[in-house]
This record gives sequence, C-alpha cells and structure tokens, in this order.
Amino acid sequence: MDAILLPECCHVDQILDDLDQHGFTIIDNVYSPEIHTALIAECTDNLNRFREAAIQNGVMNQIRSDHILWINEDFNIAKQHLQLLNTLSQLFNRHFFLGIQHTEAHYACYNPGEFYALHRDNPQQKNGRVISSVYYVHQEWQHDWGGQLHLQDKNQQWHTIQPQPNRLALFQSDLLHEVLEAKQQRLSITAWLRSN
Repeated sequence: MDAILLPECCHVDQILDDLDQHGFTIIDNVYSPEIHTALIAECTDNLNRFREAAIQNGVMNQIRSDHILWINEDFNIAKQHLQLLNTLSQLFNRHFFLGIQHTEAHYACYNPGEFYALHRDNPQQKNGRVISSVYYVHQEWQHDWGGQLHLQDKNQQWHTIQPQPNRLALFQSDLLHEVLEAKQQRLSITAWLRSN
C-alpha cells in the first residue's frame, strides 16, 4: 500500500484517533508563514466578489449572515489547500472506509456581528457531505473577538474551538455546530469532503 504524504503538522495517529473517538480533530500551524500569507492575500484581494451566503435562489435564510466565494480553478493558492484536503481524504478512506470522492470549498467572511446558527452540514445523511473542515485564514485573532466554532462531538460533549490563524478543524458533517458572532472580520476556507 502506497504511503500517504502529509505535512509535518499532521500527526496522523492523533488525527485518526480524534476522529474515531470524538468525531473531530484540530491541526495547528498547517502551512508555512509564506503560504498562510498568500492565502490571506488571495482571500482579501477578492472580498468584493463575495456574496451573502444567507441568500440562496433569491430566498433569505435567517440561520446565517456570513459572506462566501466558491473556490474554483482561478484560486491558485486555495487549490493547494484543496490538495491537502484530498490527501487527508485518502487517509480517511483508507482507515474509515468513508468513500470520499471529491472536495467542495469556499472562502468565508464573517464581518462584525455575523454568525451561523446551530445546524448540521449533513442532517440525517441527506447529502454527500462526510467530513466538514474550516481553515482559519485571517492574520491574527484574540479570544474576545468571538467567531468561535461551537461543536457537539459524537459523545454529545460540547467544545469551543478558537479560530486561531493557520488552524484547521475537521469534523463529521452530521455533528451539530454553530459559528458564534464575530466581533472582528473572520476569514476562513470552509470545505466538505464528499462521497458524491
């Protein structure tokens, strides 16, 4: 079986154990400062292209107030992040037989006062989202700036994950979670590892 090559930040045994035991895992210092800075630039240079995520097919959804920009072939730096997620998908398929086939992702911007209320990314297995991920793009973050990921793990225990720069959170898409109100601009890449 071919080895799966991951960055040094990815402690494979810990990642697999966390997902198995709790349904989520955190990876810090994912990229070099150069790549992290390039992701910040790519995101902020395109902020004028973001749209309100709450408006879908012309209908307003009260559950969220963030702004998003879907990632496509034009985003050369974000594509490197998708490559990491695809490599992690191979790892998860090998160990958990999840059948992940591809990744979808968007940049997300939470301006001050914006939030995402309690929800599941794949309620009752209604879509192909298997693993959700959030990578924090912004340059700095302080605890009193809000914007935390509040997550209920597979054992019904609640966790508050700080949106520290260059941090990646991965969790089962059927877990209940929310993004608490941000008090400063919070930037991220949200992605889903999908089985279809």
